[in-house]
Amino acid sequence: MASSQPFGGGQVPVNCKLCETDRPIQWKCIDCSILMCGHCKEKVHSQFKNAQDHKIIKREEIGLHSEELDFTNIKCDEHAGQSSCLFCNTCDVLVCPTCVAKVHKKHDLIEIIDEYKMKIDKLKKGQNKMQKNNFNMKEKRNELNKLMSAENSKYSKVRQDILKHEKTVKEQVDKYFKELLNKLDQSHETILTTVKSDLNTISIFTNQTEDKINQVQDFIEITSATDFFKGVKEMENSTEIQKPRTKPSYTSSPKFVPGNVTQSHIGSLQDDWNLLSEINISLIINNQYLTELEAILHVSPCLDRSIWISSGKLGILQRVKPEGTNLKVLSTFNIVVYGMAITHSYQLLLCVKDKTRLQQISSTGELTESVYDVKPFFPIAIHVISENKLIVGAYDRELKIGAVIIMNKKGDKEAVYEHDEHNQPFFNNPMNITTTCNGNIYVFDKISDDWNDKVVVLGPGGHIINQYTGHSTINRHVPFKPVDIVKTPSDNVVVIDLSTQILHILNDNGNFISYFNTKDIGIKFPYSIAINTIGQLYIGCGRAAGSQTKDAKLYEINIAGF
Repeated sequence: MASSQPFGGGQVPVNCKLCETDRPIQWKCIDCSILMCGHCKEKVHSQFKNAQDHKIIKREEIGLHSEELDFTNIKCDEHAGQSSCLFCNTCDVLVCPTCVAKVHKKHDLIEIIDEYKMKIDKLKKGQNKMQKNNFNMKEKRNELNKLMSAENSKYSKVRQDILKHEKTVKEQVDKYFKELLNKLDQSHETILTTVKSDLNTISIFTNQTEDKINQVQDFIEITSATDFFKGVKEMENSTEIQKPRTKPSYTSSPKFVPGNVTQSHIGSLQDDWNLLSEINISLIINNQYLTELEAILHVSPCLDRSIWISSGKLGILQRVKPEGTNLKVLSTFNIVVYGMAITHSYQLLLCVKDKTRLQQISSTGELTESVYDVKPFFPIAIHVISENKLIVGAYDRELKIGAVIIMNKKGDKEAVYEHDEHNQPFFNNPMNITTTCNGNIYVFDKISDDWNDKVVVLGPGGHIINQYTGHSTINRHVPFKPVDIVKTPSDNVVVIDLSTQILHILNDNGNFISYFNTKDIGIKFPYSIAINTIGQLYIGCGRAAGSQTKDAKLYEINIAGF
């Protein structure tokens, strides 16, 4: 068959198959399946055997001739002199009357033209599928070419960054070694000057003393008694020479203690996962609930399916329980909460405004003070590790620095992570905390009111092993604004990015592995996040800037893939 595409149409020009000149194609012989110019149709093709019986169509009809195919003259492959009259679906072959009589009598037989149409339809579907796959592969090829180009650009930039930093570090090291040598030289010069001064004083004293000793010796050897007693008084006085004052001790030149150049001084290569990650993440909203709060800034699910929700600085804390699609309010407290968490004994621990001691609400609903006091800090985040241990994020208002404090069941501080080995503060405002099974501590640290924030990952020993400041693609044009974090049952960590309304998913070492845009499932302004005991995700929402509404939503979500 000829192509179904009309002749011409931007294709490469086709010459006449008979004369092979550049005469324009005007005809096609269906029986011979050749294209011809007008001259060859009249002068050459007409001389073919049985040419008068051939079907010749105009070039404009090319691609439309299939309806006029002759299905009555298809020779049977099995029986000479017979023409196929039907198509056997059972055997998938053309059959003549003899074929039908001998073999195919009870088979599924259909008209040849009907089978032809079905075959054409199947071919076109196969062709469409191939075209689609081909298109997709071309798109994938373009995408991979772009990715390779971007990766080459990134590689070049990172390599230049390393070389630039190497130069900077070398310059800083050279500068510091020069400063050390200068300091040593100055110290040495000062010490020598002091010692030389005392040496000079001693030298003067000894010279003068030796002269006086000689004078006394000469006086002792006087042979005249009269002269002796005349001068002895003066000579006695001259022997009372005061020793010069010298320093009791001298500062020695400082010794040199070699330092260790660690990875933290040089820098490191960290995985920078891209957005083409083949992770099948699924978030399906199971229920959504409407509240009467301006925003849900904290969420803590309980074992009995009740949920503590708080509007944070807006001053409302509620315990609610789902009933159908509604939330029944079980209790309400007018209290400003900065952070909260459920203990293994089902008490709610609270970071409350202007309190250095954590507050607690018992299962009976009584608000009291707990044993956990972080004075001189003020607590702003809580994470319960086990029945006997919890972590508190806190802030020192006077020093204006933050700390992460590990406390035992008695309220004793077992560890305080406040400064690194160079006495530099770890944190500014540790707003939210979670942990992974390998002992790493994840801290959302609020740097400034401009939301230039980060997630700091501490190792089990309290040293920084990673810092996540957003993804280079997701946060290319908007800052990274984390507001809450939680560990998933798969031991990954989910971070809510308020500026993009995207969930950043990190592995247990703080490296980016994937993301999910909450707007894709209709969740707007996500602000708080928690996971209940059966692995469902709760997301509490805020409201648009400038909005005065009091209808913040709480979503219960089934999750998979992370």
